[in-house]
Amino acid sequence: MAETTRAGFVALIGEPNAGKSTLLNRMVGAKVSIVTHKVQTTRARIRGVAMEGDSQIVFVDTPGIFKPKRRLDRAMVSAAWGGAADADVVVLLIEAHKGITEGVEAILAALDEHSNPKQKIALAINKIDMVDVEKLLALAKDMNERRSFVETFMISAEKGKGVDDLRKWLARELPEGPWLYPEDQIADLPMRMIAAEITREKLTLNLHQELPYQLTVETEQWEERKDGSARVDQVIYVSRDGHKGIILGKRGETIKRISRAAREELAEFLGRKVHLFLQVKVRPNWLEEAERYGEMGLDFKDGN
Repeated sequence: MAETTRAGFVALIGEPNAGKSTLLNRMVGAKVSIVTHKVQTTRARIRGVAMEGDSQIVFVDTPGIFKPKRRLDRAMVSAAWGGAADADVVVLLIEAHKGITEGVEAILAALDEHSNPKQKIALAINKIDMVDVEKLLALAKDMNERRSFVETFMISAEKGKGVDDLRKWLARELPEGPWLYPEDQIADLPMRMIAAEITREKLTLNLHQELPYQLTVETEQWEERKDGSARVDQVIYVSRDGHKGIILGKRGETIKRISRAAREELAEFLGRKVHLFLQVKVRPNWLEEAERYGEMGLDFKDGN
């Protein structure tokens, strides 16, 4: 007789840069969410699928929760809480060395409003190698006094410490039921969006502080070629002419470097050759266009 299968959704929530994307990638075993040292880089609710025994864990990697200022910010925060509300289990991720910040306090205060009574909410203290044991234990005690978490995990998402224990626990806590995705499917994002996310990561890494969040990337065309390779055409939208010059760089060196890095990673992800073509276009009001939000997996109305 076959073993009982389990499947369900797990939402990773926390402040920007708490390590949610790194944890998701570690859990899934492949890079499905962009990881940078900048905050607020995850825009869409990217789902990664991890198998643990007879359980299928579908991760919702939400944008970081922060105080929104612009329409895009508001849509991102709304997406984050929407991901939490729909999940079977919520994992609140905080950074060990930062402790209980104003942002963490705000998330704790909002959890009751945005979660439902049936959900199990666990705490994961990340980057544990940055503080000593006494501070860790004190932080765990303080957090559990503020809210009763069903479990508390000490992890290092980057180094993998404690991640297996968290994944096994999540697998046991999911509801019984059939798997939601084919076993070999690691992410439910269309490949066009994953490709755009990879390019956006390379832009973020290469441009540093020059162009933090004033750009977006869309995959306009995806052509499967007879030789097994893929041709991918993407557009980088910026809001000002000056931004276009920064991305292109002197004699086009910057865009070439970004294109090469994105092409190599996409080829590795797909396991085949990729021909990547990038264009930069100026759209002054892209942050106010509903179509751009749809491409990012966000709801334009949530930005109101």
